[in-house]
Amino acid sequence: MSRIVSIFIFISLYFFSVETTAQSTNSITTSEKINSTDSSNKKKIKKFSTRTATLRSAMIPGWGQIYNKKYWKLPLVYGGLGITAGVFQYNVKNYNLLRQAFSYRTDTISANDALIDPRFKNLSTNAIQSYRTSFRQNVDYTVLFFIAFWGLNVIDATVDANLKAFDVNDNLSLQIKQGYSPMANTTGLSLVLDIHSKKMYASK
Repeated sequence: MSRIVSIFIFISLYFFSVETTAQSTNSITTSEKINSTDSSNKKKIKKFSTRTATLRSAMIPGWGQIYNKKYWKLPLVYGGLGITAGVFQYNVKNYNLLRQAFSYRTDTISANDALIDPRFKNLSTNAIQSYRTSFRQNVDYTVLFFIAFWGLNVIDATVDANLKAFDVNDNLSLQIKQGYSPMANTTGLSLVLDIHSKKMYASK
């Protein structure tokens, strides 16, 4: 089984090497064409500010995703925060009803028992107290989850803006080459990551 996996990885790396090498060749040709044309014909690339994306997401969830033009992430952002907010309201509502029910059950006025919510009238005092504690803990958990989702929204916008600002082009090529390793004193295959700078292509 391990041999099959190794062969699969080797073939995948080989095809990836062929594809990236071809892309690198196309990049050289494209770079030469761009250098030979007038500078006014060059495309202007919009710069994305990581700081702007971070601040916008911190202020309003989803604003950073809109800035990064990742509109498909908006349902995920608002869905996560909306569900968490809904669960929070549900827990707060039940906690308040149980707290009130416990107060009515433990006071000296028996007429107040009729004011207890119908869902909790048949519960014992200990059961009401136990449920009240559970819902109080759930309120704390939902607040933490809401803050966590908000933080993930900020992190996501920041990472997206960083990736957009990072220049990923076809000048990166991964090649599998046969060669001699002085350290291992053996001959075998090696992976070579070739990074060509734009200045190199401009000088050619």
